[in-house]
Amino acid sequence: MTPTSQFDRDVAGHGVLMRRVAVAAVSTAAGLALLKAIAFILTNSMAVMASLADSGLDVFASFINLLAVRAALTPADHEHRFGHGKAEPLAGLAQSAFIAGSATFLVIESIERIITPRPVEHGAIGLWVMAISIVATIVLVTAQQVVVQRTGSIAIGADRMHYVSDVLVNLGVIFGIVMATEFGITIADPLVGLLVAVVLAIGVVHVFRQSYDQLMDHELPDADRERIKNIILTHAGVFDMHDLRTRAAGLRSFIQFHIELDPALSLYAAHALSDAVEADIRKEYPSAEIIIHQDPEGFEAPEDLAKS
Repeated sequence: MTPTSQFDRDVAGHGVLMRRVAVAAVSTAAGLALLKAIAFILTNSMAVMASLADSGLDVFASFINLLAVRAALTPADHEHRFGHGKAEPLAGLAQSAFIAGSATFLVIESIERIITPRPVEHGAIGLWVMAISIVATIVLVTAQQVVVQRTGSIAIGADRMHYVSDVLVNLGVIFGIVMATEFGITIADPLVGLLVAVVLAIGVVHVFRQSYDQLMDHELPDADRERIKNIILTHAGVFDMHDLRTRAAGLRSFIQFHIELDPALSLYAAHALSDAVEADIRKEYPSAEIIIHQDPEGFEAPEDLAKS
């Protein structure tokens, strides 16, 4: 079995997991948004409203993720030779825009509630809804973590990070409701709304940076590049290497470089050595597409001669 067919087989298995957890995220977010909408109507709590806005955003973001996952898993075709992996970071940018808008709205509304406080009613209902939300979200996050560990999906990982923050947000909402209803500290409710906005803003920065890096073909982390170099140079027949270029798109990463070999090697031997280097790299990066160019040791490319 060739490495490519093995990768395609892995993607097929990973795709099932990714689609299932993406559908689960949309369903969970929609159910919780409905519960929180009812709770907000009954309680008039700013903290619950903040959580409702967050869940409404979750519905949209997770739905975009579902579409992105489906697109990213589409095999390469004649018009998309490198596959469709960049659908994931495109979805990430869309999420960033809507999260930023939601955070801005919460800041404005929370400040208005601080200036003009409003009482929180039927606090027990809000507390029950938040407790249900926390349990459901923890179950979803656990499932997402399993999928991320098996697939390395950026889209699912970003969605998981968002839902982890939701657990903290819901705990904050519980705090705000208790402080407002049990102790009469009504300002705690809009303050929790502001805290939620801060958490959302932090999430925006993280998701945006990940998405932007992939769309702009940012190099893999320095640790990965060093690991790749070490793998290459452990082969006795490789005298040196240069022009290492790396990038990622969805589940797939791309690695290309030049290796310097003995000029006296036959074409067959040079090819066999390159295959051995590629095989060792693929053990560490099974989803990578690897391109190796063989140079005779001491060879200077035309661009190198122009610089000298």
